[in-house]
Amino acid sequence: QNLIITIKFFLRKFVHVSTMKLYAELLALCVFHPSVWGATAFVGQAPRAFTRQSTELESSRRDRVGTAESYEMGGVNPKARALENRLANLERGPDMSQGSYSAKTIWDKSTPVAVQGGSLKTWSYESPAVERVQVVMKTEGRPLDADVELWQGPDNTPHKMRVYVEDGKMRPFSAVIETPRSPNTIAVRNTAHLEFPLSAAVVADASDRGSAELIDVTRLPNVQRTIQGGALRTYPFDPTVESVQILLRTDGRPLNARIELLQGPNNNKQVIELYTEDGMDRPFYMVVETPGSGNVVRVVNTATIEFPLSAWVEPYLVGNIQAQLEPVMGGDRDGPGGMSGFGQW
Repeated sequence: QNLIITIKFFLRKFVHVSTMKLYAELLALCVFHPSVWGATAFVGQAPRAFTRQSTELESSRRDRVGTAESYEMGGVNPKARALENRLANLERGPDMSQGSYSAKTIWDKSTPVAVQGGSLKTWSYESPAVERVQVVMKTEGRPLDADVELWQGPDNTPHKMRVYVEDGKMRPFSAVIETPRSPNTIAVRNTAHLEFPLSAAVVADASDRGSAELIDVTRLPNVQRTIQGGALRTYPFDPTVESVQILLRTDGRPLNARIELLQGPNNNKQVIELYTEDGMDRPFYMVVETPGSGNVVRVVNTATIEFPLSAWVEPYLVGNIQAQLEPVMGGDRDGPGGMSGFGQW
């Protein structure tokens, strides 16, 4: 009986040990063979590769893809193309039928802003499509004295001028300022006293016409004048010329000049003191009203001899020649105190 009990004990022990070994073999099989059903829970998953998702807008992505495709097809950078078009516009002939840069036309199409004496008004443009603006100023017949500046970025003034007009109603100020690369701000400050307010308007021109196009470049070899530093040129005009257009530019150097409208000896009707950071990238164009007779435009290069400039001065509007041939009647008029009033002697 003791032998039977001992045999049963060893049999139970053997069955238990065999069962444990079987379970261990099955567990090892599941670990080293993930293909077994239900065994993936025992396998440590490898970390996935980190994929960075783009946060750019769909429109920006399309532009980027389109630009890359244009590069692959041998295209040109859009920014470089815009710069080439701008330089080509400065060298291309004008189309005067596309519009007028007369101050009278601007006043009819825009709302003027009153600038009191000693105050400042600004016009800001954020769009890069605005490549130039036209600034016009006038008064009700009083003198006009103002500063006009172009601001581009903090503490950067690439273009500024001082303007004086004896009669802001008879001779309103009109000039075109180039504004490449936005943002740009036009600042008009009335430097006169409170008794001398002025009206100003700034009109953006987003077309592809540069200020240099307003003069027919096919005639430039005959009218172009190179003014060396410290020198001056004078341009007399007939009484039939109602307004004169002036274009100043350099070969890329700074532009410092003074433009004067004379009517009689040393009688300044209009004076503009001009500074431009780059006379090729930012040429200066303006239209000067020249009513009456004896008008002479004088251009002075106020820079040193190392900074020459090129000037084009031509008539802009010419009046009726026949009207200038009519006589001006003088003497007493008919009526009391006149030749017919015999009873007044």
